[in-house]
Amino acid sequence: MNTIIGRFRELIERVDRVFEKSRLHPAWDTMSTFFFSPRAVNPLKGPHIRDNTDLKRYMIAVMLAAAPTVLASIYFFGWRSLALVIFCYIVGIIIEMGFAVAKNEEVTEGTFVTCILYPMILPPTIPFWMAAVGLAVGLILGKEVFGGTGKNIFNPAIVGRVFLAATFPGPMSSSWVEPYGGAWGGFLHWAKSGDAITSATPLINLKSGALTPLKDLIIGSTGGCLGETSGALIILCGIFLIVTRVANWRLPVATIVSALVMAEVMHLADPVKFASPVFHLFAGGLLFGAFFMVTDPVTSPFTNAGKWVYGLSIGILTIIIRNLSSFPEGVMFAILFMNIFAALIDEIVLMVKYGRGVAS
Repeated sequence: MNTIIGRFRELIERVDRVFEKSRLHPAWDTMSTFFFSPRAVNPLKGPHIRDNTDLKRYMIAVMLAAAPTVLASIYFFGWRSLALVIFCYIVGIIIEMGFAVAKNEEVTEGTFVTCILYPMILPPTIPFWMAAVGLAVGLILGKEVFGGTGKNIFNPAIVGRVFLAATFPGPMSSSWVEPYGGAWGGFLHWAKSGDAITSATPLINLKSGALTPLKDLIIGSTGGCLGETSGALIILCGIFLIVTRVANWRLPVATIVSALVMAEVMHLADPVKFASPVFHLFAGGLLFGAFFMVTDPVTSPFTNAGKWVYGLSIGILTIIIRNLSSFPEGVMFAILFMNIFAALIDEIVLMVKYGRGVAS
């Protein structure tokens, strides 16, 4: 067995040498890195600190955590959900490889995470071409213009989602359908027709004074984005991210706690106009955003104190936007807004803790 593995590795190394000076090397490196461990090593001599967490393992952990939400989207809305995810992967990888080949750089694994999270925050019946446009804008304007993964200040998936909300407000605010139910749900169907069976999200209903039952919000049997309807499932996925230490627990905890406190303050001020904290917790994309978007290591602060400030601010802004603006959802706007201040928050924290010399 070891002999077979050794020969296979030799074959991979030979192919790698063939592509090493080719313009197509980024495409080959993407495939080989996805299926095998990264070959890059530190050329310097020790001592070194060993850590099993690298970009590939982070990517795999996030994808594993998001996979149950993809399965849930199939159950609630049919197989079209999975087709949309696959389509986004094809579009995203083509765009990423195009930039990598043009710049003669490697394709980073961050694209694989973006391509699974992005469709989960879209309406179930969104046209495929529209999803492609949003993803292209998110990857290009949200990441590539800053230099690629690791240099971007905005979350690419949220940039694409917000762009669609601003550019195509009609389809993005009315492409809602009632989810399937029963034992097999959408696993026996392609999709529900948005023309035949329409519904509103819990937050849209809230604007008109109607409250969705809490049980439906927890289970997910209500209208909404593909991966955001089942609150209980998202919490379990978020716990997985925290236990595996892929996500820093301070970020989702700060976001959720501040949102609950702000919602309670506004609910006490006007119980008729403003919903309860529990409703805001399970309605919309608060939980999905808190566990999958706020915890993005590239666009969030790296200091522990900065994480608290960042998360607390997002939670408060989310409830303010939901309750006081014309937009029913606020978490995506809140995250995108706080992305701007992530680096500044870290600088202030370091300045306060160590002095101006260190911060500068």
